[in-house]
Amino acid sequence: MQDQSKGQQRVVLVTGPSGAGRSTAINVLEDLGYEAIDNIPLSLIPRLLLDGGALTRPVALGVDIRNRDFSVQRLLELHRRLAAEPALDAQLFYLDCSAEVLSRRYSETRRRHPMAPDESYTQGIERELALLEEARNAADTLINSSTLSPHDLRAQMEGLFADQTGQKLAVALHSFSYKRGLPQGLDWAFDCRFLDNPHWQPELRGLTGLDAPVVDYIETDARFAPFVAKLTELALFVLPACKDEGKAHLTFGIGCTGGQHRSVAVTERVAAALAESGWQVSIRHRELERRGLAAATGQHRTIGGQNG
Repeated sequence: MQDQSKGQQRVVLVTGPSGAGRSTAINVLEDLGYEAIDNIPLSLIPRLLLDGGALTRPVALGVDIRNRDFSVQRLLELHRRLAAEPALDAQLFYLDCSAEVLSRRYSETRRRHPMAPDESYTQGIERELALLEEARNAADTLINSSTLSPHDLRAQMEGLFADQTGQKLAVALHSFSYKRGLPQGLDWAFDCRFLDNPHWQPELRGLTGLDAPVVDYIETDARFAPFVAKLTELALFVLPACKDEGKAHLTFGIGCTGGQHRSVAVTERVAAALAESGWQVSIRHRELERRGLAAATGQHRTIGGQNG
């Protein structure tokens, strides 16, 4: 949880739409040994972490639209400020959920939505998801709770955040589109735009790197297999060293032009190889999430385990 070698304090900013299970996530982190504070005003967080003296435990801070001084820009500015502090190991954790599932949960509980107290909860859900989109895209770690039971959510979070020995390493692989810029929070970024592009094949253009015909097409490029092998070899070389150093998380980004075909296929292949080697790997396809093309796979998932 805390990088002992560098004396860093681990800080997790927890956010997400109302009804996604954010309070449950805060409770899980508290059970894992974090000092958890929910609904803390953004303006107080720097004072708590930077001016309040040394903290003995990692910290989980819940922030959402109920905070009186909340705005996405303030949250992102706070995240950047904390991430720049040498004494802190700060990350933004976004607990996501589909609008359909959020609507069902609000219907079952009959609660008013905080962004539509006098209107339909569906209007509030729509407004909140749109408002939080930028925070979602900037998140270092994302879990989609749409299909998760509380037990499943706990299991995923334990894989990402549990750290009884100080040597736990959460590994994440993100595919992305260079047209939309580098995602925040990457430790390593790799460009696979040199591979043959399925976009120029009409029958493949609407598919993704999760579809077998696209993967088959990319694999015909003689550079694909060596590229995946070298990326995997590099990752397997640096991961044990990062774990020994005490790093809490390491994120690899793999990008192509649109983030739909090549980067997705390469990310899936490298993630599978790392999982086979015993590393627990969190996979995220940011462009597919944005366009709603990854829903069938749960959008964000974790595979493997043991070494992390």
